[in-house]
Amino acid sequence: MLNYTLMTPLFTITGFDHISDQKLLGFLIFFTYFLVLLGSVTNICIIATDRRLHTPMYILICNLALVDIIASTTMISVLLAEVKTISYYSCISRMYIYHLGDIEECLALSLMALDRTIAVSSPLRYHSILTNPRIFLLIIASWLIGLGAAVMLAVQAEGLPYCQPIIRYVFCDFPAMVRAACVDPEPYWMLGVILGIWLLGVQFTFVLLSYMKLIYTVLRLPNTESRVQVFNTCISHIIVVSSYFTPKIVVWLLTRIGLTLTRTERNNLQIVATLLPSLINPTVYCLKTKEIRGRLVQILTRKRTIK
Repeated sequence: MLNYTLMTPLFTITGFDHISDQKLLGFLIFFTYFLVLLGSVTNICIIATDRRLHTPMYILICNLALVDIIASTTMISVLLAEVKTISYYSCISRMYIYHLGDIEECLALSLMALDRTIAVSSPLRYHSILTNPRIFLLIIASWLIGLGAAVMLAVQAEGLPYCQPIIRYVFCDFPAMVRAACVDPEPYWMLGVILGIWLLGVQFTFVLLSYMKLIYTVLRLPNTESRVQVFNTCISHIIVVSSYFTPKIVVWLLTRIGLTLTRTERNNLQIVATLLPSLINPTVYCLKTKEIRGRLVQILTRKRTIK
C-alpha cells in the first residue's frame, strides 16, 4: 500500500474549528502554561541552588518539574499556533514527546510514592536505602523505559498510511494519528491498551499499595501529633497523584460503561488531563513543602530589602 505521507507532508488540525471564541481559550491556555513554567522553573532553581535540598525527595521533585515542562510544552506549542497545519514529521515528533512526558509523569509519581513509603516505614534506614546515586539510577531507568515505550508508539504511527491527513483533535497524539490513517483502527489499539494497563493498572496499583502501607504505618504511630506530622509530609504527593490519575480514570470508566463522548468532550478532557497536573504539581510543592516555601520567601524578602 502506498504511504500517502510521501505525497501529502502536512496534517490539518481541526479540533478547535467548532469553538467560537478561540482567542479567549488560547489566552486561558497560555496563562495556564505561563503558571506551569513559572512554578516548575522556580522549584528547579530553588532546589538546584540550595545544597541542603540535594536529597532524594527534592531530586524527585526536580525530575517531576522537568517532566511537567516537557509534557505541557508539547501540547501548548500546537494549541497556541496560529496555523492549523503541521508537517508529518513534526506531528510524529510532537506525538512522541507528548507520550514520553505522559509516561514519565506516571513513573515519576511511582518513584515519589516509593520515596515516601520508605521514609515513613523505615525512617532510620531511609538515607542508607535511598541514596542520591540510587535515586539518579532510578530516574535514569525510568527515562529509558519511557523513551522505549514512546518509541513503540511512534514507530507504529509512522508506519501507517495517511490517505486523509486530518487530525480531528486538538493536537497530535497516538489515537488521533491512528484515526487519521486510512486503516481499520481496531488492530492498532492493542499497543495503546497495553500501555494503558501498565500505567493505570500496574503503576497506579503500585501507588495505591504504597499508600496502604503508609496508612498502616501511620495508624501504628503512638500519638496523634506524630500521625498528623507524617500525613502532612505525604499530602502534597497525594494531591499530585490525584490530579494525574483522576482524569484518566474518569475517561476510562466513562468509556467502559458505554458512554460515548463527543469530540469536544474528549478534547477538553485531554487538555485538562495534560495541563492540570502540570499546573498543580509545582504549586503544591511550592506551598506545601516547608523547605521550598521557606527558601522562596527568603529570596523574595531579600529582593525587597535590596530595593
